[in-house]
Amino acid sequence: MAQKQKNAISPTRAEDYAEWYQQVIRAADLAENSPVRGCMVIKPWGWGIWENIRTNLDAMFKATGHRNAYFPLFIPLSFLQKEAEHVEGFAKECAVVTHHRLESDAEGNLKPAGELEEPLVVRPTSETIIGATYAKWVQSYRDLPLLINQWANIVRWEMRPRLFLRTIEFLWQEGHTVHATSEEAWEETRKMLDVYQDFAEEYMAIPVTTGEKTASERFPGAVSTLCIEAMMQDRKALQAGTSHFLGQNFAKASEIKFQSREGKEEYAWTTSWGVSSRLIGAMIMTHSDDDGLILPPRLAPSHVVFLPIFRDEAGREQTTAYCREIAEKLQGVSYHGIPLTIEIDDRDLNAGERSWEWVKKGIPVRVEIGPRDMEAGSVFVGRRDQGPKERYSQGKDEFVASITEVLDSIQAELLERARRLRAENSRRIDSWDEFVNFFTPKDQEKPEIHGGWAYSHWCGSPACEEQPKEALKVTIRCIPFDEPEEEGACVVCGAPSKQRVIFGKSY
Repeated sequence: MAQKQKNAISPTRAEDYAEWYQQVIRAADLAENSPVRGCMVIKPWGWGIWENIRTNLDAMFKATGHRNAYFPLFIPLSFLQKEAEHVEGFAKECAVVTHHRLESDAEGNLKPAGELEEPLVVRPTSETIIGATYAKWVQSYRDLPLLINQWANIVRWEMRPRLFLRTIEFLWQEGHTVHATSEEAWEETRKMLDVYQDFAEEYMAIPVTTGEKTASERFPGAVSTLCIEAMMQDRKALQAGTSHFLGQNFAKASEIKFQSREGKEEYAWTTSWGVSSRLIGAMIMTHSDDDGLILPPRLAPSHVVFLPIFRDEAGREQTTAYCREIAEKLQGVSYHGIPLTIEIDDRDLNAGERSWEWVKKGIPVRVEIGPRDMEAGSVFVGRRDQGPKERYSQGKDEFVASITEVLDSIQAELLERARRLRAENSRRIDSWDEFVNFFTPKDQEKPEIHGGWAYSHWCGSPACEEQPKEALKVTIRCIPFDEPEEEGACVVCGAPSKQRVIFGKSY
């Protein structure tokens, strides 16, 4: 009888995907829950991933003409009330400051005191506070376009928190731009969606589908919301980024007006767009396996770890010196414009234990070096995109010469795997019975990984959007840009439809 393979992560993805996700984060030492329920402490390895996301995205923003600024964390309640749909959309998620100091009561317990004249909302998003600022900055067509981004933290009250995916406080960037015409604002909305798509695929190795949200899924107050959607390994969709065409709604609410070339006073056209630290969650769920985290090399905090193998202190010094010699040669190697980042792990721990730690942390390349490797002038290499036991011997000079090709190969392989997963679990479905069967697990008590993305016709009716949500917890993820017009029948009611949309379960 075949022995069951042992994995570093328990449970496995197939056994309990949600718990597997939490265990990968723990094993990789990315983050942990804070004393404040719903908030997280991001640890150095997790922060290193976020730093690389931020650095590379920031460069892409600046290459398209955007500059960074910073706006207040606190927003007067009256600002949110200026845009009715906006405040309604965020009302249940807002954290509100009502007092400005603490005082001790008779028992010595601290109590809020000094009630504010106007409550302050802790930033759930910044359209209104930025709009008030832009109203002062924008006076003439000469001030446009105004292209600003900020890196910040956000607070949205979350009842079912999950590290990196849904937390009360999270990190993000939010772009806010102002334009003289509708056409310019729409061009900006599409341009930034393209930036997000390029980043997801080129850096995160995650294939994404671009499209437009339905009216019920739009950002509150927006005219149109565009998105990138990614499929996770449990076949659920994750909204990985959004870009909003706000029309003149927020300009009118905030009085962002300018004098046109013709001397007329006009309301401006605005956009906003953002991604958050949930991108880390997206990478975990797209690439990782039952042995832990797998990171795309272009965003990994470190690229290579050297693991000297020794039995005593003398052997430790010799093998570590050999590792340092090779590491020094790698210091001068550039990988996509940045120096390679190298780790040397010579801790007084069992070699296997050290190796498994780095497997679970997802470092792209592990290099094990023992006395025999030193004698042969070679190294023993393991790629994280392959099984932990799949390793190969290579001459040290050949290893140094080929390292960037190896990292690019890992990056490409991760993207291709994710594309295969999406293709294998996307289906064109035209009947309600097949639709229900596709999204219904065989085991209702303990649902297995099932479903995927259904490309099905939708008549545009809100009722036909709501029925799959109520019956199956399935939503329309987007109206995809790459789907041509096609005559068909709504999968829910059978009414005429001109295009397929993507239905799926989601995070």
